[in-house]
This record gives sequence, structure tokens and C-alpha cells, in this order.
Amino acid sequence: MKCPTFAAVVAIWGALVLGGLAHASEKGTATRADGFVGCPDAKEDTALAGSLCARFSAPLDYADPSREQIELFVRKFPAPGRSAGQVWLVAGGPGESGASFYPLLKTLRAAFPGYDLLVPDHRGTGFSSRLCQKEEAADSEGGAALEGAEWATCFEALESDSKRTRAFTITHSAHDLRALMERYSAGRKTWLYGVSYGTQLVLRMMTVAPPRRLDGIVLDSLVPPETTEQWDLSHRSAVVDEVGRAVLAHCDADPGCRARLGDSAVTAMQGLVDDPKVSAAVPGGRPKLFFGALLDSPELRARIPLVLSGLRGGDLEPLRKVEQDLEALGDQFGRFPQSSLSIPLVSVISASENNARPGLTQAQVEAEAARFLFVSSLPGQLVGRTSLAYPRDEWFGRSPATLPPVLVLQGDMDPKTPLAGAQAHIRLLPEAAGVNLFTVKGGPHFLLFTAPDCFKAAVSTFVQKRRAPRAACSI
Repeated sequence: MKCPTFAAVVAIWGALVLGGLAHASEKGTATRADGFVGCPDAKEDTALAGSLCARFSAPLDYADPSREQIELFVRKFPAPGRSAGQVWLVAGGPGESGASFYPLLKTLRAAFPGYDLLVPDHRGTGFSSRLCQKEEAADSEGGAALEGAEWATCFEALESDSKRTRAFTITHSAHDLRALMERYSAGRKTWLYGVSYGTQLVLRMMTVAPPRRLDGIVLDSLVPPETTEQWDLSHRSAVVDEVGRAVLAHCDADPGCRARLGDSAVTAMQGLVDDPKVSAAVPGGRPKLFFGALLDSPELRARIPLVLSGLRGGDLEPLRKVEQDLEALGDQFGRFPQSSLSIPLVSVISASENNARPGLTQAQVEAEAARFLFVSSLPGQLVGRTSLAYPRDEWFGRSPATLPPVLVLQGDMDPKTPLAGAQAHIRLLPEAAGVNLFTVKGGPHFLLFTAPDCFKAAVSTFVQKRRAPRAACSI
């Protein structure tokens, strides 16, 4: 789970729309109740211009389809001119809606020229049915985000209706994705893109219920194997620290950077975290967490030595400027009504399937963090979440029997899904699939956003030739 303080930034972070869709359907503007119609918000935001929206009814529990039904929201950005087919875009998280792709349409258009782009909201996110139906409603106190007393009442509701809560699983989401693709792809050429948690969901779908037609898969920032402990969420701070120390080592190897600091970058960072007075100047008073957040952006990551130099000399201007730029980085993703990260969904899925240490204590988290210079908030947020967890099902840890051609895009400085974890996962995938690994030198997480030129070059080549480019790429 992301730290709420930086949720809209790090990482790269409804009812009115659904009501508008219902109204359109009632007037007969769609041939089916779940058909695409014009999106009401497309007239209000140029980023959504021309988009079409649909809502699809799906079982809450696929093992008992006669129970409650939920609604799944999907937005379509039609290709300019004649369409070559469709690309399904599966967001990360868990807890992120498809809105995380809306600011990146230009890059996606260049990577998949001539294709319709279809963007679903996972169950529990965006305009799809939410876990906390009242507290995450668009007209609630905090809108889709929880606010004030909504935190307590939401989690009380999750506990009181545990059967419904435990239906928001990765496997059910995989069935959702397959159902959407079967409904709207219509046998046309179809590509599938997933990022981060989205790669886990895509591979779960390919294991549980693969669609009838799929021409290829692009996995951006592939998650480690589900059964490994080394890179699970409870060990995220260790992953972040490794990348952060690599940034500091790069500075130490550069005579100019080292001279600017007047000492080793590692020593400068250690001095910062050991000095309460200097640490207090950092947003949140937690320098390990703040500097860890900078690792998601190549541009902000490169300014860490400059910020350290300023802090050592009493100059806070570089720190304030990087803080502003970090906020601005996230603003473009938080502008849409369904952008808010669903913390309830993050809690349920993370505790159930991505935490290898359910007995983790706060004391353990703090003891481990003491050894690091850079940390993540995730380990601490996993403590005490086990009451919401659902049992892992038979599909946990299993790999697809078959796959179409696959392109894995991975940065070698990813502070969330490390390259070594992706390589370990690739070794478990079917050899006959033709899995192409394209490593971006210096690349962090979410390469569609953080390394758009490398992304476009790799994906466009893969779509045309079913292989990764032979030329290396770096940022």
C-alpha cells in the first residue's frame, strides 16, 4: 500500500458518470445496456475528449453468480481513423483505477498506433463498484477517497460484511477482465498491457481464464513470483534502499558530485537521517521515506545529491523545489474524479496475497528500517491488516500453461518491482511463449510514464515484429 501522504504522487496516482450512462441507455442511445455511449465528462475535460463509456454487470462471486452483482466501468478511446484492433490497459495498485492512464494517451497512441484503447476500472476502484459502498461513493464526505470518520465506518463495514469483502480477490478480478475482453473485443486483433500489480492480474487471468483471442502481452514492471518472500511487500524497504544506495554510489563515483557534497553521498545521507534538526526540515520529518519517494522519477532522483548538499549547508531551496516538483508530478494523475487510490482494496489484496509475513510487527518494521537509508511505508501499513485477508485460492503461485508472445519491460533501478524479481518470474513462464525481456538502463518503475521514449521504441517494435528491439535503451 502506498503512503497516503504521497499516494497521489509516488507511484504514479463516479456516480455522476454512471448515472449519465444509465440515462443514455434509457433513451436508447446504446444497442445494449452494457454498450458504449458518449462519456458525460468527455465534454468537461479535453484529456477525455471523444471517449466512450460502458458499464458491465458481473457476479460479485463467480463461484456463486446468483448472488450480488457488481458494476464494472470501462472507458474506450477510439483510434483516429480506421481501427486496427484493441489494446486493453490494466492499471497497477492494487487500488488504482484506469485513470492513471489518461494523462499518458499520447505515448500509448505512439506505441500502439491505430488501436482503440480500452481502460477498465478494477472492481473496487474508480467508477466500478467499491468495497465501501457508502463511504467511497462520489457524493460522500471525501468523494471516492476516505475522509475523517469515513475511515472508521468503512473498515467497520468491511469487517461486518466479510463475505462480500473477501470477494474482491485477484482471481475474481481476473474473471472480470476476461469477461470484459470477451464482451468488447469481438474477435478483433487484441493486445493486453499491464503495469506493476496489473502484471500480476494479467498473469492470473491467463492462468485462470484466458481470453479466446490475444495477439500479445506487454508487462511493464513485472512483479516478482508470488511465492517468493525476498521481494514481497513486507520487504519493500529493502528494495527501495538498494536502489537509493545505488544512486548515492553513482554520485560517489563521480568526482564532481562528490566534491560538491564535500564528502561521500552515503555519509551525507547518513548524517541527514541521524540529525533530528535537519530531518525536521524534510516533508513529514521522515527523510528516509521522502527520499525513497524521489526514486520513482529519474529527474528527481538525479537531484538527491543537490538536495543533500543544500541541507548540509543550510540551504533549503533545493529541497523545497524538489518537493514542489514531486507534488506537480502527481497532480496530473489526481485531476480525474475516479483517481483516488482505494485504500480498502489495497488493504484487502495486499494482506491476502502479497504479504509473506502476516505476523509482522511494528517493532520488526522499525528494527529493519533502522538499517536503511531509504524506506517505503508499505511494511508498516501491512501490520495488523490480517483480519481483512481472504484465503489464498488454488491459483496462487501458479503460472499460465500457455501464453501468446510477451514483452517484459523492466528498469534496472526499479524501487518497487526489482529487475532480479522480474527475471525470477520470467523463468517460471512457459518457454514456448516467446518471452522477450527489454531492460531499460537507469529505468525506475512504470516505464510507460518514466521512460516514454524507451517504451515507445520497445512496444512499437514488439507490435510489428513480435520481438523486443535489439538496440539497448537507457535514460
